[in-house]
Amino acid sequence: MGAPLGATWDGAGTSFALASAHAEGVTLCLFRDAGDARESDRIELVRDPAGVFRGWVAGARPGQAYGYRVAGPWAPERGLWFNAAKLLVDPYARAVTGAPRWGDALLGGNPADSAPLVPRALVVDPAFDWGDDRVPLVPWSRTVLYELHVKGMTMRHPEVSPAERGKYLGLTAPAVLEHLRSLGVTTLSLLPVAQSAPDAHIAKLGLPNYWGYATLAFSAPDARFASGAHGEQVAEFREMVRRLHAAGFEVLVDVVFNHTPEGGPDGPLYSLRGIDNPTYYRLDARNPAEYEDFTGCGNTLDLRQARTRALVLDSLRAWVTEHHVDGFRFDLAPALARESPAFSAKSAFLAELVRDPVLANVKLVAEPWDPGAGGYQLGAFPRPFAEWNDRFRDSVRRFWRGDAGALPELATRLAGSEDVFAASGRGPQASVNFVSCHDGFTLEDLVSYAHKHNEANGEENRDGAGENWSSGWGAEGPSHDADVLRLRERAKRNLIATLAFALGVPMLSHGDELSRTQLGNNNAYCLDGPETWLDWSLDERRREFLDFVRRVFALRRASPVLSRTGFLSGNGDARWLRPDGAPLAGDDWHGAHHALGALFAGETQALLLVNAGAKGARFQLPAGLRWRVLLSSACEKPSRVRAGRVHLAPWSCLWLGAAGGPAR
Repeated sequence: MGAPLGATWDGAGTSFALASAHAEGVTLCLFRDAGDARESDRIELVRDPAGVFRGWVAGARPGQAYGYRVAGPWAPERGLWFNAAKLLVDPYARAVTGAPRWGDALLGGNPADSAPLVPRALVVDPAFDWGDDRVPLVPWSRTVLYELHVKGMTMRHPEVSPAERGKYLGLTAPAVLEHLRSLGVTTLSLLPVAQSAPDAHIAKLGLPNYWGYATLAFSAPDARFASGAHGEQVAEFREMVRRLHAAGFEVLVDVVFNHTPEGGPDGPLYSLRGIDNPTYYRLDARNPAEYEDFTGCGNTLDLRQARTRALVLDSLRAWVTEHHVDGFRFDLAPALARESPAFSAKSAFLAELVRDPVLANVKLVAEPWDPGAGGYQLGAFPRPFAEWNDRFRDSVRRFWRGDAGALPELATRLAGSEDVFAASGRGPQASVNFVSCHDGFTLEDLVSYAHKHNEANGEENRDGAGENWSSGWGAEGPSHDADVLRLRERAKRNLIATLAFALGVPMLSHGDELSRTQLGNNNAYCLDGPETWLDWSLDERRREFLDFVRRVFALRRASPVLSRTGFLSGNGDARWLRPDGAPLAGDDWHGAHHALGALFAGETQALLLVNAGAKGARFQLPAGLRWRVLLSSACEKPSRVRAGRVHLAPWSCLWLGAAGGPAR
């Protein structure tokens, strides 16, 4: 067996290996400098019996820039897109330098040399001093996720050094770490940090691929977030992980294995299409010039193929072994497990993934939907996956907006979504609960806009979700009306408290605690500026909400019942109460009812009272316990318990704790 695929430095030279079952020849192209338009050397690689083209270059050291030219038939009608005029990025590259530049030479049918437009892969030194790095291994039952964009998180932070703002190391600044600790965050979930490229659509508009959901090199940390010279992104990413681990935080990375920026047939040749199109992509069986598109991005990787599965699994193992990450969030995960072409929880990819020994102890999170037919698969993934639970998001939004009939589903989501996850043998921690994320309205915008405002994306506001279960609470967008602002602040508190006081794994979206706004844009994937960077300045309103978020998650940590690993049994573990203290039954669950008491029993007793109505309610509390109001979402000072009752203001919630002994 030869050296691994990709570029492997051995101290004296570098082995290069590229797999292509259909290519007739592969040329390794070396560049003296990553910015050179022309190669300093071209070396023909030798094909081995397994269809891998190999070569070894003496003296090729870390920092060596390279790419490939792959020869073979130009026959798109048969799914073959070989064109040796195109410089291609190594899919196994561990580092890439230079941003792609758009031009017609990137198109497969164009005879021009694409090298001036294409980034270069770099040979990387695998050595790194990890010291006594130890992964935190936070159990799911204590996990609080915080989804963030590396650049957006710190680009405007006044206490991050200017050289590190928006960079990997910026996340490790003491002020940032202290902020995350104050929220009770245990685990950072980074938006894509693999080397990305803009797809043709936004490249032609001159817009950036800010979110990074178009991966060019699956195992290469994105150079956008490095503060040093080219190639430094690898060491800086590792140093970031090392420092975050030392501070007690886990690091999850968002991985995009469902599609690439090469898009459909009219897209560019960056890498896989020109290397071995029929192996790496799902082709239309009736017309191989076209792609099966289950992603909405023009193509879908074909994980039915062993070679493609190996590429993905090798990448995952590299992030764990070489970069010490603690887990992954899989974008559009059903597309990875489509067989014929329906989704299968027993697909070859999922089966190999869950039994891989290197990946056995990392966190796995699925985004359980893709835009293809049959792509909504919430609850269908096998153990040990957790899944983003959009039913939690939507039910909580609808309830607090005041929608009729939202009460029954809210109760089910508060109890951990047993209806979704029990059948697969998983518990409440399979449910990643969220009310906002990178994709959609921020929390501030969720309570400030009834409609999306995506004009800045260049698509005439046609992109982004049309239904957001949002409300402007009396105005659309910014307002100076005191009553509107009061209702908006209370709505935010209700949403964040419901997230914290539900069974499952809560996930905060970065900056929601700082009342971050995107001015109504619910699809800011291509905006890289103040509208997507966190504003760390705090006026009184923003400071009060930040303090509220901190208190909410401190109370969650102090409530063992919310960390239980099994569902509420129904045998006294949970009771659903009317305001008069009687159990909800029959018609109480239906119609326009907006008030509910959720009593959680365990080592301690906890009670969540919610009222999504315009009128206040007096709740009769369960007898036999001494109840104390621990938190109110209303701006007023919370009512005290008197004669076993408590007042719940309109559009508000209360969190109460109990101790044994007679009620007061």
